[in-house]
Amino acid sequence: MCEQIKQIAMRIKELREISGISPEKMSGMFNIPLELYQKYESGEVDIPVGFLYQVANEFNVELTTILSGEEPKLRIYSLVRKGKGLEVERRKEYKYRNLAYNFVHKKAEPFLVTVEPKPDDYPVSLNSHPGQEFNYVLEGTLKVIIHNYELILNEGDSLFFDSNYKHGMLALNGKPAKFLAIIV
Repeated sequence: MCEQIKQIAMRIKELREISGISPEKMSGMFNIPLELYQKYESGEVDIPVGFLYQVANEFNVELTTILSGEEPKLRIYSLVRKGKGLEVERRKEYKYRNLAYNFVHKKAEPFLVTVEPKPDDYPVSLNSHPGQEFNYVLEGTLKVIIHNYELILNEGDSLFFDSNYKHGMLALNGKPAKFLAIIV
């Protein structure tokens, strides 16, 4: 697994240990199997952003702190120039850039997400996380699967959904797709 995921895993473990919580209790708090939680904490597997968001809320820390190891500092506004933002390696299928990583006490997490093309019949990798999600397609075409529904989104289309349901995206037509994702 990549070094960034191992660093994030270490921060989660430190939060748990500082709080005096056992791995068993931690897995119960987030309603996931102990074995899966232990893989997250060891950095053996990719850690979903939704889980990281839950951990940040539970321990009253900013998601940015878990992702980068640094506290956000901005309180009035946060400007992120084109092509910038905190690059987050979350899932191998997607490239994430956090677009408000340095703003304190965010009520939502905005990401610029790039999905690289795969064959149109490639299986869509599904995940779920607590909350809701808004996606706005900036470039390309996306196949979106949400709870057994299949949708095709084109440039300019938007989608709002309950992210507790399994969902995933696939870039179509042999071209990358970019979308703005806001997780609430």
